[in-house]
Amino acid sequence: MSNIIDQLMQAFGDKSVLTGSSIGDKYKKDWSGVDGRLPIAVVRPTSTEEVSQVLSFCSEQSQAVVIQGGMTGISAGAVPQEQEIAISLERMNGIIEIDKESMTLTALAGTPLQVIQEAAEDADMYFPLDMGSRGTCTIGGNVATNAGGNQVIRYGPVRALTLGLETVLPDGTIISSLNKMLKNNAGFDLKHLFIGSEGTLGIVTKVVVRLYPKSNATQTALCALPDFPSVLKLLQQCYGSLGDGVTSFEVMWANYFDEVIDTVEQAQSPFKQYHHFYALIEYQGQDQEQDAEKFAAVLFDAMENGMIADAVLAQSLKEADSFWVIRDGIGELLSVMGHVVNTDISVPISSMQSFMDALEPALYKAFPDIKLRIFGHIGDSNLHVCAGTGLEKDLDAISAIIMGLIGDYKGSVSAEHGIGVLKKKYLHHSRTAEEMALMATLKQALDPKGILNQGRVL
Repeated sequence: MSNIIDQLMQAFGDKSVLTGSSIGDKYKKDWSGVDGRLPIAVVRPTSTEEVSQVLSFCSEQSQAVVIQGGMTGISAGAVPQEQEIAISLERMNGIIEIDKESMTLTALAGTPLQVIQEAAEDADMYFPLDMGSRGTCTIGGNVATNAGGNQVIRYGPVRALTLGLETVLPDGTIISSLNKMLKNNAGFDLKHLFIGSEGTLGIVTKVVVRLYPKSNATQTALCALPDFPSVLKLLQQCYGSLGDGVTSFEVMWANYFDEVIDTVEQAQSPFKQYHHFYALIEYQGQDQEQDAEKFAAVLFDAMENGMIADAVLAQSLKEADSFWVIRDGIGELLSVMGHVVNTDISVPISSMQSFMDALEPALYKAFPDIKLRIFGHIGDSNLHVCAGTGLEKDLDAISAIIMGLIGDYKGSVSAEHGIGVLKKKYLHHSRTAEEMALMATLKQALDPKGILNQGRVL
């Protein structure tokens, strides 16, 4: 074991290779809360070529490695297992190029999402991928999990936003396909092998993403609704009246909304009465005055028809941000809920009501004291169900109930955070045996020694 560490140390030095007491706790666990093993070493490359060299060394000695980015995943995919070397991309951080004519941005994989958003803004363009972890998560991790975020219903997930990748295979081979074109059918589109593969097939080192023109006008509203059928009716009305200008449709159950208001210091409810559901809606257009009138008219009509019980239209960016503080309050809730199952799941929209009608009684029957905090994007079928009794011993049983029902309703056990370690035993609820066999064939073909993120996904 010391041979591979000595080899890495000799090649890269102690600034790039951390061992022993120099390895901080941040390399030990991600946002899943799973307490992993301390890696036997942490390698922090600064370039694709260095990643290639590291993997070449590790492949020669069949040394298992785990890939780490911003460590914001909730499936324990980046948590080190026994006798693994961690490859952290934290030093591969920066914008390589913004091509205004092609409307693309190229960045190193360790670049935080917020840095990419701000670089696009400075270039008078827009990168639409967004989520609460924007300041910490990295674009490489976003690609590895095919992240969706808050604006999927208009712009699609990372897969739709990624044009090109540079990737290093487990044996050190560099696959450089930094494509900038929307149309490129020259053979297999290899980037799709790596998008959503959770670092099991290769390490993404550079990413080319699409940029969009900046919107000149954004309308934001926080709506209170009486029941879930009204939520779905409002979603359809927004689609029908506002088209693809609807960028976000975030829904919060009262058990989530009220807990955030009570827990997060900056969060304040604009409503005086209790409501069962809340929807945060954003609409992007090009004419502030006309768009504001159109947006308000749609919401007024929904209120007249009983879909909306109350609504507040943001009159400033500050007020819009205050609505998003509520939606993004999950981080602070998790810190006070204790041991909790934090799921990221998908259910067909048409089945979502019946799924929740089955899930809540099942959980309360098994655990009468369970706490549920539910919210989701809804328009892209994504739900976040946070459930826990505060006791670690109950987590597996709670997960089994949720994941089993996901299978019954033809949903996905992972919407965008991946399978990692925690959801591996539930993958069969969302994938057939034939699909899983094909995944295993791809893994064997690209990583025959099984060194890369072993024990994750499959």
